[in-house]
Amino acid sequence: MTNEELKARTLEGFERMFNQGDLAYVDTALAPGAVDHQEPDGTDFAAHLKNVISTLRTAFPDLRFDADELVCEGDTVACRSTMTGTHQGPLRIGPMAGLAVNGTQIEVAHMHFFHYDADGRLTDLWHVWNTLTLARQLGAPAPDLSISAPA
Repeated sequence: MTNEELKARTLEGFERMFNQGDLAYVDTALAPGAVDHQEPDGTDFAAHLKNVISTLRTAFPDLRFDADELVCEGDTVACRSTMTGTHQGPLRIGPMAGLAVNGTQIEVAHMHFFHYDADGRLTDLWHVWNTLTLARQLGAPAPDLSISAPA
């Protein structure tokens, strides 16, 4: 696939899966044996991704991912994106689980690297997101990130 086709595939994935909540699309978007490199070895990527989408869309029914920048070389697309939404349901993620629903508008930066096979199916994902910003926006207690001088 061309660089432009892979970029278009990436945008379609954000739109269908996260913005529309189309969980069936996950099964067509992932190649057999696809790996999410943030998860432990052996994690069922499709099941995990569906859970992430459902979790986020429960907490933020108006969830939206917008790709701010896409760069493609070979079979790899790098993407800087912004996740937005309104906190209208329970969020079951780490230290944010159990926070009161408060109607807060969130805006969170993400970075992704996607590897695709020759058929345009996702084979590998590397992803980081600014969970500290999300926690702060939702009113979670701030972790102590101070650096102490050696004793």
